[in-house]
Amino acid sequence: MESKTKNTKTRPQIAAMAARAFGGVALADSGDAVLELKDGWFNAAYNIRLVDGREVILKIAPPRDAEVMLYEKNIMATEVAAMRLVRRNPAIPVPEIYHFDDAHDLCDSDYFFMEKIAGDNLEHVRASLPPETQASIDHHIGEIIREINGFTGAYFGYDGNPDLRASTWREAFIKIMESVLEDGIRKGAVHDHGYDEIRAAVLRHAAALEEVTTPCLVHWDVWNPNVFVKEGRVTGIIDFERALWADPLMEAQFRALSSEGITSSMRGYGKTSFTFEEERRCRLYSLHLALVMNTECYYRNYDTDVIYNLSRQWIDEHMGWLKAS
Repeated sequence: MESKTKNTKTRPQIAAMAARAFGGVALADSGDAVLELKDGWFNAAYNIRLVDGREVILKIAPPRDAEVMLYEKNIMATEVAAMRLVRRNPAIPVPEIYHFDDAHDLCDSDYFFMEKIAGDNLEHVRASLPPETQASIDHHIGEIIREINGFTGAYFGYDGNPDLRASTWREAFIKIMESVLEDGIRKGAVHDHGYDEIRAAVLRHAAALEEVTTPCLVHWDVWNPNVFVKEGRVTGIIDFERALWADPLMEAQFRALSSEGITSSMRGYGKTSFTFEEERRCRLYSLHLALVMNTECYYRNYDTDVIYNLSRQWIDEHMGWLKAS
């Protein structure tokens, strides 16, 4: 995916970054020593081959002057902290962070090197897998998400942006939703539903948020491209950059409730029934995702309108439910 937030670098720049990270070790001489990974939408990423044969992954944050959404403030530091935290639990397959650099002398933004995960990206292979293997992988994903949610915090909201934190989930979520609307207003984003109409729908169902009293670590972005698999099992979960302390029902595995019903990932998580209050929260969280996806199109200048059109459909779907219920 082409995106104007991707901070690509030259081979000599990457060579200097790798030398710092790995004690002077050089890149391999081959032409494939630096291969850009283009699946992501936000950061630049590379597969790096070192002269000693090791392969590692390099991830580079957007330039410091890049225009990003409010919740994306300091998200690479958040990602590194979250990955180092969850590695304490061996049931969570997450790559090791080898080196995180925020000095901004070799590179004009934060970057880190991490372990290369064994296995295939689920986005690339899911369609080729037998249905029973897909179900087994989804069940395993649900188990992993439950383990991630087992970490608890001292506040609700984002590590990287103190303005989007609060002591209650209701207050934090309303701040988070308002920040997305502010992001849209700043770029002149026009939705099929007015800003005040969206605010009213959120406030109409905000009481359901009061049931959530414990801030849990939420990955928020575990979908096919962020999962690696091998022999029917999950070998890695990546992209913790949008992690926050929140309600576990914000996880991607519960967004399917509105369209697919009970899924294998929900069974793996151990959550197969939902109260009306929980469904209200799932709808609020799905609306939030749709608004984020729609608004980020104005910041990224994607080379496709697929995300924009899909997000419009989701906004309309979830606004319809929230207004009618």
